[in-house]
Amino acid sequence: GERVVLGAWDGDVLAGTVTLLLDFPPNQPHRAEIAKLMTRVDRRGQGVATRLMRAAEDIAVERGRTLLVLDTASEEGASGLYERLGFTLTGEIPDFALKPHGGLTGTLIYWKRTGASLQSADSGKA
Repeated sequence: GERVVLGAWDGDVLAGTVTLLLDFPPNQPHRAEIAKLMTRVDRRGQGVATRLMRAAEDIAVERGRTLLVLDTASEEGASGLYERLGFTLTGEIPDFALKPHGGLTGTLIYWKRTGASLQSADSGKA
């Protein structure tokens, strides 16, 4: 119940993964975090990441999560994908993480209200 790891397979090849974190302190039972989205370089641009993100969001909604958060590298991150999927940029933290080949990069912080919150709002209307 702490995390869900999803994989997208293309035959015997793992094309991508996404990790959804669900275990938060008692004052945050309404949120989940996309901890890591990875797509093989040779599978990018084929919709793998989009399908993984939608599946992760569906699971978050099923688990009653009304808010998703994530971060991505400022340089060469997936900000365009997240914005196309309806995430809102909150801001940037400079020098947040090490790059794989050295140096520091900032991170962009995103959030999104999920279908669970939309359903709750709709159910309150009569």
